[in-house]
Amino acid sequence: MDSRDYGRPLTPGRGSRNESTRQHNLSLLLSLVHHHPQISRAELTRMTGLNRSTIGALVADLVDARLVVEVAALSGNVGRPSPRVTAHPGIAAVAVNPDVDAIIVGLVGMGGVVLDRKRIPLPELPSPEQTVQIAADATRDLLAAHPEIIRIAGAGAAVPGLARPLDGVITRSPHLNWYEIPYAEMLEDALQTPAYIDNDANVGLLAEAVFGAGRNLSTYFYMNGSASGIGGAIIAGGTVLRGADGYAGELGHTVVDSNGPLCHCGRHGCLETEVQYARLKDAAAPHELVFGDLANSLADIDNGAVAEEIDRQVELLAGAIASHMSVFNPEAVILGGFLGGLFERRGEELRQRVKDLAFAPLADELVLERDSIGEDLLLVGAAELAFAPLLDNPLGG
Repeated sequence: MDSRDYGRPLTPGRGSRNESTRQHNLSLLLSLVHHHPQISRAELTRMTGLNRSTIGALVADLVDARLVVEVAALSGNVGRPSPRVTAHPGIAAVAVNPDVDAIIVGLVGMGGVVLDRKRIPLPELPSPEQTVQIAADATRDLLAAHPEIIRIAGAGAAVPGLARPLDGVITRSPHLNWYEIPYAEMLEDALQTPAYIDNDANVGLLAEAVFGAGRNLSTYFYMNGSASGIGGAIIAGGTVLRGADGYAGELGHTVVDSNGPLCHCGRHGCLETEVQYARLKDAAAPHELVFGDLANSLADIDNGAVAEEIDRQVELLAGAIASHMSVFNPEAVILGGFLGGLFERRGEELRQRVKDLAFAPLADELVLERDSIGEDLLLVGAAELAFAPLLDNPLGG
């Protein structure tokens, strides 16, 4: 199972000239190549603080290990051109995202590139065993369609509910009715590759931190609106905030109306019982909504009862974010899933209401935006779980 330090900073460090730290330097270089596709040798030298000859030797080691390839520099540059280093195109990870209505399985290359994906609708709540079998079947089909893949780094799963990444157990996923499920072990057995899991919001945060809107931020939180509920995840000072038991970030269980409906957690009026994709679908009926393109789905029907429901949800979401501002004092709030669609429809209104409701001046400079990766967000983040051991120790051993 996974024994990595989940509290480590996500930003790269500096290289070391001590030969005994060669593995650290290889890890640093491969991480930079992975997170900065088409980076040049000159940029690697500048970002790591290592000299050119050391960079050249390390890159050669990674090329020999078939982890990276070098490509010619772009023509027209002034001075001596610096070769560009890119991740080997034959390396990929399997990404899995089970939920109440479907399971999505993707093949993700290094550099956060989704090579292919399959969405398998589910007619009823699946068992863990069913989703694992579906993932195995879909992975086989995806790999058959991509013979260029020569190495699978591992599998990562973004799961709704409470998860323990260190031992791969889904502690509690009430929407799926799963409890104490050794999901990473089950995926590992079915796919015959190392497997890792995390809460879907943490996975979304990870993707945004390394490839998206969070790249230049150090303290912010991410809120994911899935078909089954709302999850949250927080980065504080460049480090993921996990909490004492690893369950920090359950922002969907902020109470926004104590007289509201009963939540599965046992309380009344949690954010995810009031701000819900299902409520939007009910308001929009008989019109069909497309989860991955919610804003456009709502565009032609944003009036009457639908507009009232959007406005109601935005107001409650603003109140929850304003409350979180007092706790975390973030630079930014990033919204994903259907919350990103709500933001597209009512972004300015949401910004203003957060500012109105927050403890002044905490929200005066707040950056509030939707995620930048879109529907591939959870696949990219889940793949990062699988790539992490390779990035930590590129040559193994």
